[in-house]
Amino acid sequence: MFFASDNTSGIPAPVLAALTAASDGYALGYGADPLMDQVRAKIRAIFEAPEAAVYLVATGTAANSLAIATYVQPWSQIFCHRHAHIEEDECNAPEFFAGGAKLTLLEGADAKIDAEAFAQVLAAMPSGVHHPQPGLLSLTNLTERGARYSAAEIARLAGMAKAKGLAVHLDGARFTNALVAEGCTPAEMTWKAGVDVLSFGGTKNGLMGVEAVIFFDPATAWEFELRRKRGGHLFSKHRYLSAQMDAYLTDDLWLDLAGKANAAAERLEQGLIAAGVRLVHPRGGNILFAEFSLSAHAALRAAGAVYYDWPAPPPEGAGPAHPQQCRLVTSWSTTDAQIDQFLTVLKSALQAR
Repeated sequence: MFFASDNTSGIPAPVLAALTAASDGYALGYGADPLMDQVRAKIRAIFEAPEAAVYLVATGTAANSLAIATYVQPWSQIFCHRHAHIEEDECNAPEFFAGGAKLTLLEGADAKIDAEAFAQVLAAMPSGVHHPQPGLLSLTNLTERGARYSAAEIARLAGMAKAKGLAVHLDGARFTNALVAEGCTPAEMTWKAGVDVLSFGGTKNGLMGVEAVIFFDPATAWEFELRRKRGGHLFSKHRYLSAQMDAYLTDDLWLDLAGKANAAAERLEQGLIAAGVRLVHPRGGNILFAEFSLSAHAALRAAGAVYYDWPAPPPEGAGPAHPQQCRLVTSWSTTDAQIDQFLTVLKSALQAR
């Protein structure tokens, strides 16, 4: 019963097999391996973007930070939700790689930027040498509260940003979960909606450790290459990144993995609702936020369930009836048996109150 995060799951067999195959013989380093050519071609085809520049890094923080830094100057503003991953969970890495560019935080329910509030911020944005200059809008899909932007919502926010001279970045650590749930094409959720650069996640959807950075306009690609090297994120034995991503994109494995994670979350969601549990945010893919008593949490953890209290641990001295929120994340490898066991323990604990 492991619901702490989807990045705690194992690696699918086709990806492990691809890594083993990639280790046979020799290959040029630093992205000059033949597998990287295949990855680039597959991503261009999948996203209907024949001119896209595609690069691989090992972490989501590197993908986000280097992508953002490529579009801004130290005096720029980076707009994001106050609960965006680049604000809450990356130890100021975006600001570091961008030379101190300012994160400007926006509001909105379920960690989705409210378009009307964003319009007001843009309308009031001052100009001149005394103020931060227009830089970039960063969106997260799925959001840090598990919700999903539709392609239309991305297009609306991106259009507002472009009208003010802002580039648009999409943090897609769980892009595929959002895509599968939304039922649109990759192009419709990215460049057709106004996205300039995508951090295309793999690690949270089953890979050992690789993310793609996709520039739909390759004009800034050379600068990204320099930043990746200077930042220490250009792998020498790059073929092991390429092998993972190539296997991921073969025979729709990436879509299949996300579909399994989303289906598991739906099953868990239905069980929680049937048990009378309050869900705190809408489910956009494979993340759920639920609230129930501390006594039920204690029973689940005693039975071996692993997950996080969210957004904070219970207050000191809280009694067993205290309602405590938590985050539950399913992965490609979450089984029906794990979900059913979780729900059985939870229901029993709730009925025992």
